[in-house]
Amino acid sequence: MRNRKLVMIPGPTPVVRSIQDQMGRETVAFGDSNFIKDFKELVEDLKTLWKTEGEVFVVAGTGTMAMEMGIANTLKSGDNLLIVSNGFFGDRFIDLAERKGINVDVISSEWGKIVPVKDIEAKLSEKKYAAMTVTHVDTSTGVCAPIKEIGEIMKKFPETMYIVDGVCATAAEPEYVDDMNIDILITGSQKAFGVAPGLAIVWAGPKAMERRKELGRISEYYIDFDKWLPIMNDPSKYFATPAVNMIWALKESVRIIKEEGIENRYERHRKNARAMQAALEAIGFTLLAEKEHRAVTLSNVLYMDGINDLEFRKVLGEEGVVVAGGLAAYAGKMFRLGHMGNIDIHDMVSTIAAIERALYKSGIEVELGKGVGALMAELLK
Repeated sequence: MRNRKLVMIPGPTPVVRSIQDQMGRETVAFGDSNFIKDFKELVEDLKTLWKTEGEVFVVAGTGTMAMEMGIANTLKSGDNLLIVSNGFFGDRFIDLAERKGINVDVISSEWGKIVPVKDIEAKLSEKKYAAMTVTHVDTSTGVCAPIKEIGEIMKKFPETMYIVDGVCATAAEPEYVDDMNIDILITGSQKAFGVAPGLAIVWAGPKAMERRKELGRISEYYIDFDKWLPIMNDPSKYFATPAVNMIWALKESVRIIKEEGIENRYERHRKNARAMQAALEAIGFTLLAEKEHRAVTLSNVLYMDGINDLEFRKVLGEEGVVVAGGLAAYAGKMFRLGHMGNIDIHDMVSTIAAIERALYKSGIEVELGKGVGALMAELLK
């Protein structure tokens, strides 16, 4: 039994030492001048890197809270919302919206496929929608939606807010708020940023901020943009206590992103993902997502005959790697492997080698080293 396990689930993702060190700093008062400076720099960096003339909100919470924040500040009871769902987490918007009295229409894809852009455009043409949600990467399927192409068609529907759930995509898949006509982009700290869970991050483009003004007073309190905007503009002000050490951790993550270069980061994720996926297929697995729409942040791996899900993941854990199980109809039929954030080649080689050993120990015929060889061949191209 190994003492250290690689947590290769779709989030939380491994946290590198420099980010851990920021989380372990001695906590200061939220009014501390150095913390105020750090918070303000973080907010400006997030707006610059994700290219918006609007605002960004960094609030203690989860990705699900970010989803609710995006909905609450752009829609009111009686509005029409179109939900484009590529899986389990796309469907989460349904319950969230219906609780607010929002009229919901859903256009869904078969798991493993995207909703075609032409179908989205046709649906938007049927009636006036106040907003549309799209999950950039749905962790239940490993499918990556073409958010840039969808953003292009949104030019034809200027009254419809374009809300993108980037929880399992942001900082790994290309996302530029204003350039892609995105009005709301939401994410959390624990995925491709490589920070521990605890922060919700919401970008609101200029059109979204105008919509917030039009709504007037909303029923929500903690997640109201109007409560947080003064703090994002001037962190010396107070509304609710900021997560001081988590802000520092995210700032360190953003420093790493800036040092790497965000476009280089996107390319690294693409290359690493294609290598991991080539390795998994070389071993004999099939991936759920169609090849042309596979995410770079995770792979959803269908089991070959003869594998018991719980037993396999138990053996894999003993070999030093933790992965997640499948969801809904795919529970017990696949595992979900994250490969995002600040993982490196050592993590990837160790993961593929552990999968090969777990298969061998589970009685599945496997050529040890074949997956690792395929991984390295792809990385060295």
